Amino acid sequence: MLAKFDITADPWAFHAHPEVWALVLLIIGAYIYAVRVIGPTAVPPGTPIVSRRQKVYFVATVVLLWAASDWPIHDIGETYLYSAHMLQHMMLSYFLPPLAVLAMPEWLLRLIIGNGKGYTAFRFMTKPVVAGVLFNMTVMVTHIPGVVNTSTENGPLHYSLHFALVSTALLMWMPVIGPFKELQMGYPGKMVYLFLQSVIPTVPAGWLTFADGVVYKHYDIPVRVWGINVINDQQVAGGIMKVGGTMFMWTIIIYMFFKRFSVGFDEQQRFRRVKTVRRAVDPADPGHADTTLTYEQVTDVFDRVPAAPEPERTT
Repeated sequence: MLAKFDITADPWAFHAHPEVWALVLLIIGAYIYAVRVIGPTAVPPGTPIVSRRQKVYFVATVVLLWAASDWPIHDIGETYLYSAHMLQHMMLSYFLPPLAVLAMPEWLLRLIIGNGKGYTAFRFMTKPVVAGVLFNMTVMVTHIPGVVNTSTENGPLHYSLHFALVSTALLMWMPVIGPFKELQMGYPGKMVYLFLQSVIPTVPAGWLTFADGVVYKHYDIPVRVWGINVINDQQVAGGIMKVGGTMFMWTIIIYMFFKRFSVGFDEQQRFRRVKTVRRAVDPADPGHADTTLTYEQVTDVFDRVPAAPEPERTT
């Protein structure tokens, strides 16, 4: 770690993080092994093991994990700017988990969870109320000043908090886009659920934005990167959490709304004339009934209708 009060410290100085590289390589290796070795025996013949979209989501997940956990974001956020620390947490808790869930094939998750007590526990942990409470409690705990100040000086605690954030976020997304369809809610429930998730970030975000003094003493240091003072740093962190949390959730809610309620909209709004094909009818066909009205039939109907009484005249 860089010296806390080193005025000449360079925020862009490179620091190697072999533990992050090992984690990324382990995830890539495990995924390749699961797809190439386990997958062919776990899915029916002729069924794709993973889709092209799932591969893209997996690559995006790995890249985002590496970018959030390695230099320079990790080093700047751990030593100099809490706003960089907040960006790191937003990437790990809001942006990365849905990509990881979308990258997970259903057969792979069922093999990991199993069908017995593991599935029962997983089903309970992914209930919307349970998953939502666990995730938001973890988010709130990671913003307690004592926890933040200690984690920046304690590597194991820092990575443990990251693990808790990612794990609870994965559970939180399961009722929305999880591979198990039986655990997903309907579209209205998903939108309400995500709306509630978007409310929680406004609490610490508002607290950071409108705080009068320094909230996190660890970042109140003489070294001010790019001329950003400690109060402005807190305010930027609050803005990142507000935009990253609330706006991100609202974007997904709007997408779900139009996806759910715009089904068939194009067909209903078309004004093109529908062409009808008339079948030629043979009048001599016994099954043909001639429905053409004649003049005599029309006048006969009018003759049978009684005439309306004339109104009384007043003198």
